[in-house]
Amino acid sequence: MEFAEKVAALSSKAQKQRDLTQTEEAAKNAFVMPFIATVLGYDIFDPREVVPEFTADIGVKKGEKVDYAIMRDSEVQMLIECKKANGALKVEHASQLFRYFAVTNARIAILTNGVEYQFYTDLEAPNLMDSKPFMVLDLGDVDESLLPELHKLTKSSFNLDSVISAAEKLKYLGAIKRVLAEQFSEPDEAWVKSLAGRVYDGTFTKRARDQFTPLVREAASAFLDDQANIRLKKALEAPRPPAEADTAADDGEAPQEGEERGTGIETTLEELEGYQVVKAIACSEVKPQRITHRDSKSYFAILLDDNNRRPIARLHFNARSKKYLGTFDADKNETRHLLGSMDEIYLHADAIRAAVRSHMG
Repeated sequence: MEFAEKVAALSSKAQKQRDLTQTEEAAKNAFVMPFIATVLGYDIFDPREVVPEFTADIGVKKGEKVDYAIMRDSEVQMLIECKKANGALKVEHASQLFRYFAVTNARIAILTNGVEYQFYTDLEAPNLMDSKPFMVLDLGDVDESLLPELHKLTKSSFNLDSVISAAEKLKYLGAIKRVLAEQFSEPDEAWVKSLAGRVYDGTFTKRARDQFTPLVREAASAFLDDQANIRLKKALEAPRPPAEADTAADDGEAPQEGEERGTGIETTLEELEGYQVVKAIACSEVKPQRITHRDSKSYFAILLDDNNRRPIARLHFNARSKKYLGTFDADKNETRHLLGSMDEIYLHADAIRAAVRSHMG
């Protein structure tokens, strides 16, 4: 499984089971240990790699422990402190991390409730943990732009120097993004006044504030939707290499039953989103330009080389209440899988890749 898929799978699990984890121990077992094992790639049963209930010999309160220490070459590299999954994370929860950070060789500290992971280092003063995280990973809403930096902390690609060098940029970039997210959701008066001043010539009175506040909120939401649609459109309109286009044309395939391309066919954003997920999975086997799609009245087909004889998957999203992913075996027999969310497509990644490989022989 690819790194992004591992994160996506744990994210899906966290979203489904978060409300069931009412204690700190439940959060550790359900989310934190799988995060250490499957995402970061460390052996949670090998004390040379992961030490639970870690205690330092000096400089801390007697009997105080940190939940996990990630080891590398017998040195502490990362410290992890856990709280219960339904509890908000506050810097006050990190008292043990602050003390242990100063008396170990650790340069990375992680405060987590199993769903949100706050990453700290010592940008402000050497050997003193910063008061604000440089990176925040939320499994409830994963920011994929953070995955390359997270990957640098995995066992197979551990690159502490690179993470530290990028930490300051990540810290302020993440803070600005969080501010923007807050303003887009609930714009404050200063934000509304600033934007209104660019389009409104009158005095910014209480009446103007009440008029422009919902307009700014609506415009922000529409702007985000427009940007998402533009990115999807660009991705779908990317031209295929001429050789591959010629191959598809030479096949002279007529659309199969249910694949007629005519009026009455409406491609939805959900279908395009599902296509992007399947494409991301299939790209581990072939170049992304070879993954194409054809919409129809019956289903949304995802094909290799735009060839009906090389189906990768089908999205049955036309029904209002239920959505299905169709996967294919080596004999091109389709099996439909009920989807509770778009993330569940990742659960069928092996079948999608196998379908691609079956067309490569």
